[in-house]
Amino acid sequence: MGGIAEELARAGANLVCVDIREDHAVKCAAAIVAEGHEAIGVACDVTDEDQVVAAISKATGRFGGVDILVNGAAQFNFKGVLNMPLDEWRRQTDIILTGAFLFTKHMAQLMIQQDRKGNIINIISTAGHQGEPGNVGYGTAKGGLLNFTRSVAMELSAYGIRVNSLTPTATDQSEGRERAARWGVDWPGPRLGQRAAGLIPDASRGAPLLRLPGPTHYGKAAVFLASDDAEMITGFDLRVDAGAISRYWIWSPGDA
Repeated sequence: MGGIAEELARAGANLVCVDIREDHAVKCAAAIVAEGHEAIGVACDVTDEDQVVAAISKATGRFGGVDILVNGAAQFNFKGVLNMPLDEWRRQTDIILTGAFLFTKHMAQLMIQQDRKGNIINIISTAGHQGEPGNVGYGTAKGGLLNFTRSVAMELSAYGIRVNSLTPTATDQSEGRERAARWGVDWPGPRLGQRAAGLIPDASRGAPLLRLPGPTHYGKAAVFLASDDAEMITGFDLRVDAGAISRYWIWSPGDA
């Protein structure tokens, strides 16, 4: 999400950086302000409706309204159907799906009230398109977010509000490490942490372009979706995945 935040700011957007950890939200905003842009940090648990409404109120109080919403809150919990506790399943799917629902509902109401032809962008994952073992909550919620995008896009089209999704994939880690150091936050490590131990092959070998995208690539895609250049695009999923989802399952680009 850091790459998306920075690219939107560089394209001229004022930013409201939202995170459940206030220090992360504030450090994101501070980094954007340091580049000469406008931003504020807001702490919010996206599953709490009162907190969501309060966060939107702070955004409106500072900037007058909102034109772009990016729903990217997520939690990683690498468990499968056989060992996922019910409370953990509910929490993970709640963050990804209910969080997007609450922010979309209240933000769309505000956009309609203010007659803003806004944009909503939901962050998916290749795990939402494919069957990833041992990651049942994340993949299920991200897959649900795909059709949430289509449904809401149809509902809000009458108001001129466009709703699209953006699908990242396994991501090159170098930019994230640099950004974490620059922002002064702890680097969480790669999502597929087993790769460092040699338990998972290099993901770039499965990408037809033979390299992985970085957060800036996702940021530029988000800028496009939010721009007037995409004025006739809604209900669409833009995949920035180096060709991963389109790859024929038995073909190994790295071996080729």
